[in-house]
Amino acid sequence: MTVGILAGAIVAADRTNVFGVTLASLTTPEPTPTNQPQNNDKSESLSTVGKQTLSAQTTVDGTLGYADSYPVLGSLNGTVTWLPEEGQIIKRGGILYRVDGEPVLLMYGTMPVYRDLAAGDDADDVSGQDVKQLNQNLVAMGYGEDYELDPDSDDYSWRTREAVEDLQDALGVDDTGEIERGQVIFLPGPVRVTDVKATLGGQAGGAVLQASSSSRLVTVNLDTSQQSELKVGDAVTITLPNGETTPGKVTSVGKVASTPQSEDDTPTIEVQITPTDPKATGSLDQAPVEVNIITDQAKDATVVPVEALLSLAGGGYAVERVSATGEHKLIRVSLGLFDDDASVVQVTDTELKPGDRVVVPSS
Repeated sequence: MTVGILAGAIVAADRTNVFGVTLASLTTPEPTPTNQPQNNDKSESLSTVGKQTLSAQTTVDGTLGYADSYPVLGSLNGTVTWLPEEGQIIKRGGILYRVDGEPVLLMYGTMPVYRDLAAGDDADDVSGQDVKQLNQNLVAMGYGEDYELDPDSDDYSWRTREAVEDLQDALGVDDTGEIERGQVIFLPGPVRVTDVKATLGGQAGGAVLQASSSSRLVTVNLDTSQQSELKVGDAVTITLPNGETTPGKVTSVGKVASTPQSEDDTPTIEVQITPTDPKATGSLDQAPVEVNIITDQAKDATVVPVEALLSLAGGGYAVERVSATGEHKLIRVSLGLFDDDASVVQVTDTELKPGDRVVVPSS
């Protein structure tokens, strides 16, 4: 559906001599549409005034991909012995890569590991946000239940040590009860491998992988002149490369405009849109899509066929209403939103009401 705001340049039916009555005579100096012409024109029919919701929309280009970007940095000494494939999704407890045959695990969190983690003489000897993240992940992975490990604890207690040993047993590595810096990498959630930086047989330090989140995202570079038309939470429709459509919501509207690359370019802001049904978007990355944005909406709008409009000689529009008794009367209207797929237009500031019948030309 292509819907827009109806400007004065709309093409309307210009019936300036309806039933022998010249509309110009009704508009000088101010049209008072009280004339009641007789219907002698058999080429016209009647349509019922309706009531519905109309939306003004605009279509912009976007790019479908994945949200966020994370560098996966190695801090272990050793040789890279296994790497994932590009496009692979890795979740909590999954293996990001291997060093000297041993796994480097993904756990969820925002603070990177910056030290070795092991129990001290007292429970609070080793504590902090990184320990809390470890406890939360151990519980989420099912390794803390037997020891009543508190996921909100930021202490590396004996309970943490026992849960770590169970994890190490499950992985088939030495159950030391300690986490060496680099054996676990904290990232905000599941990741999708976008680029493999390291080489099999190479050293494990430095950039090993580049990853994104597994969340689908549409990015639009919106002209700054359209910035006011969008806000976070607005509903949109995404047209995928295969022609299918799926709904989405605006999750971010940039505040800083980009610098045009040339004189022909205009400043833009980045708009991020999250598909409501991510599975419907498939797995394409950096795919071109179209985004249909609702820029205005009129609920319970009174609508008439566009063909029913009469352009008045003195400016403005009217429609010709026909009563139940067959009486014809010209009714002035103001125009709002229009739907050119359904060929209807919103009319306001008028005595016209839903259920009235108006004259339209017969096809």
